[in-house]
Amino acid sequence: MTVPASSRLAGHLLVEALIAQGIDTAFGVPGESFLAVLDGFHEHRERIRFIACRQEGGAAFMAEAQGKLTGRPGICFVTRGPGATNAAIGLHTAFQDSTPMILFIGQVASDQRDREAFQELDYRQVFGPGTLGFAKWVGEVHDPARLPEYIARAFHTAMQGRPGPVVLVLPEDMLASVTDAAVLPRIEPAWAWPAPCALREVRSLLLAAQRPFVIVGGSGWDANACHALQRFAEAWALPVGCAFRRQDLFDNRHPNYAGDVGIGINPKLAARIKSADLILAVGTRLGEMTTGGYTLLQAPRPSQKLIHLHAGAEELGRVYAADLMLQASMAVAAKGLETLAAPPSLPWCALTTEAHADYEANHAPVPVAPLDMAEVVKTIQRLAPIDSVLTNGAGNYSGWLHRFYRYPGLQHAGRTQLAPTSGAMGYGVPAAVAASLLYPQRTVINIAGDGDFLMTGQELATATAHGAGAGVGKLIVIVVDNATYGTIRMHQEREYPGRVSGSDLFNPDFAALAQAYGWNASRVDATAQFEPAFAAALAARRPTLIHLKLDADVSTSRSTLTAIRRVALEGRAR
Repeated sequence: MTVPASSRLAGHLLVEALIAQGIDTAFGVPGESFLAVLDGFHEHRERIRFIACRQEGGAAFMAEAQGKLTGRPGICFVTRGPGATNAAIGLHTAFQDSTPMILFIGQVASDQRDREAFQELDYRQVFGPGTLGFAKWVGEVHDPARLPEYIARAFHTAMQGRPGPVVLVLPEDMLASVTDAAVLPRIEPAWAWPAPCALREVRSLLLAAQRPFVIVGGSGWDANACHALQRFAEAWALPVGCAFRRQDLFDNRHPNYAGDVGIGINPKLAARIKSADLILAVGTRLGEMTTGGYTLLQAPRPSQKLIHLHAGAEELGRVYAADLMLQASMAVAAKGLETLAAPPSLPWCALTTEAHADYEANHAPVPVAPLDMAEVVKTIQRLAPIDSVLTNGAGNYSGWLHRFYRYPGLQHAGRTQLAPTSGAMGYGVPAAVAASLLYPQRTVINIAGDGDFLMTGQELATATAHGAGAGVGKLIVIVVDNATYGTIRMHQEREYPGRVSGSDLFNPDFAALAQAYGWNASRVDATAQFEPAFAAALAARRPTLIHLKLDADVSTSRSTLTAIRRVALEGRAR
């Protein structure tokens, strides 16, 4: 059935269509190319809100975070030309992270097309779909009567198979046209269940294994699916690792948990994966970061037997020639796996226990003075509510969060990790603002590097403007300031030891900057100062920024710049 409608502007129809899809929040930066849509948000302001952001990259990151948190497409509106290209970073992140998202772009009027009119771009060429593209589909709406059709297709495409971003282009004259088109009903994705014969083959491969290992990742998971995966792992006593920045898919406190399979991987875990005789990859693309540059599993044919289960048929066999490939939606894939009956005894139980013991041992850091980032993360773990959402962008500082924070799993607390597998700097602050606005009852904590923060830090104003972090849930940004692009400096010391160029930073007073945005703020120089500062942030009635001053030599959770430089120089001397 369709929803009856009366004549109104197509821009109003678009907003009504979003409401029909369950959307109550959209992010963006206003532009003259979609004024009719902005008027539609005003018309329906009791049912949906438009969050005006300070830069399109921040708005797109917020929409990407919305997609991760809700499982339905995050919504972003930007204007033509510069607005669209600014938003490209969030679109690319949604593509690489397999996040459902729709980017609406205002376009020049139809009668001005193909003249290189003011800010005109051909978005099918700019964002055209492809294996290594920005979007799953790019559509342009010319007839207002077909707008509901295009929106329905956009939602279908964004959620179906491997989720991802869609771009819809909206000529401004089309949006200002009058239409009586009816809104279409809510779109739900179709689920692909794993074939019973393939599941029987999974069981046969497991029964023939001696050292199996499960890597879980990707998108499309929900609490029930994660719970089913846990029951499957328990029944078969399987060790489970989470793919790069997907650590909230399996309870990190569970005795079957072996750790995160990503950048800065525990060397013992890396060795365990290499020595496994069977890898069961569930949901993950097995990309470069998860496979250690395609070394933990050799491409195209791993030395381990490989079962690859993924929602997108196009992903199966694209990089790895697996022994068994199954296409299935993550919402139901683990429910199929948990139907597999395990034998009374399994030969790898002791290996699973050892894997978790290695993970626990990896939580024992070497103390660092005066500011110990491991203790900072452990303090956050101890004081923050269990359902707190942790966000970060890109940089070495994130290694402490990934190594020392224990995510409780979707089935216990919902999504608690928002981090870009695309490695996009600047993601964490907008993602935190979006999470706080969407779930005001939950505490949201962003850990950002100094270079990372200043790429999107102006979105603190967006948080203040819309009251984020001023209620039950708190919004806290922790800036780790070492006055350098730390990841690049680390690589420089490895490849060109002692020859620093372009990686030093001049930074402002971050606490004063936050206060100018209406935030509480404090500075921490030593480990003992962090707990009272963080406790005060959890009790505050406004969002809080905590400025951590870290020595630049403390490069990663495992090494220092001095040690990295020394190893590099010694290697050259040999």
